[in-house]
Amino acid sequence: MGSTNMSYLNPKTVILIGIPGLQHVQFWIGFPFLGVCLVALLGNTFLLIIIPIERSLHQPMYIFLAVLSATDLGLCVAIAPKMLAIFWFDSYSMAFDACLTQLFFIHALQGMESGILLAMAFDRYVAICNPLRHTSILTPFFLTRVVLMVAIRATVLVGILPILLKRLNFFHSLVIVHSYCEHMAVVKLAAEDVRINKSYGLFVAFAILGFDMIFVFISYILIFQAVFHLPQKEARIKAFNTCTAHIVVFLEFYILAFFSFFSHRFGHVLPYVHILLSTIYLLVPPALNPIVYGVKTREIRRRVAQMFVLKSTTQQ
Repeated sequence: MGSTNMSYLNPKTVILIGIPGLQHVQFWIGFPFLGVCLVALLGNTFLLIIIPIERSLHQPMYIFLAVLSATDLGLCVAIAPKMLAIFWFDSYSMAFDACLTQLFFIHALQGMESGILLAMAFDRYVAICNPLRHTSILTPFFLTRVVLMVAIRATVLVGILPILLKRLNFFHSLVIVHSYCEHMAVVKLAAEDVRINKSYGLFVAFAILGFDMIFVFISYILIFQAVFHLPQKEARIKAFNTCTAHIVVFLEFYILAFFSFFSHRFGHVLPYVHILLSTIYLLVPPALNPIVYGVKTREIRRRVAQMFVLKSTTQQ
């Protein structure tokens, strides 16, 4: 019994099993996830190339979109390599410190993405409800401060999660029932009192996701009130169209986020269903975001078309 306790004292490695109940097919499940990651990498890289070189996109909404794209690229890089290594090469083991590092980056980037979506909602609010002051309010200095505040908030709040996990010494298991290191999945391994970990995890979720979602909703209530008070139908349609891409991105992010969050803590869903959905939540929005904005933004479509035409002309 003593040796067993010693084997789980301050562990150096943990085991990620991938998708429980679907290990026999997760080799094939890896291919759609690879496809999603490639779409995300390609789409967000295009946005990070196009937005700086297209002067008409040097506006607050697209500057925030560039930051969102960088965040999405970070999420794919943080999750996909180890997950695909588990699916395809049976690379189950992971250093405990590396697991905590992955946990930090995944949750910090989630927090940054949520904060940027709130900043984009504020941009739409000012553009529609107070258009004459849009340029004077959303100055380059203001945008820089917002991005820094979003990054600092996520880094500080999420950074405490691995510190609290690191203070735990005894674990009843080293097998993480997940395809990546997620906070609650690691907390459940502990053989000590983890009430502080659980409580602080809930606090971080509501302090970031809950706070941001509430204020995005408030922004859109005010936006819709302003839009419906416009006298001309064409003006209402035009104003609403400027928000549709952000609304789609916002809904896909928060619906998947809260389903994943609450099913892990309070739900009774099958483990493989939760893990599939939580992985989809992290990887699908980064792939959809550049598509949504690419379809809705004429300048982005034109630049992408020019890049492909130039490539084909060069090859000829």
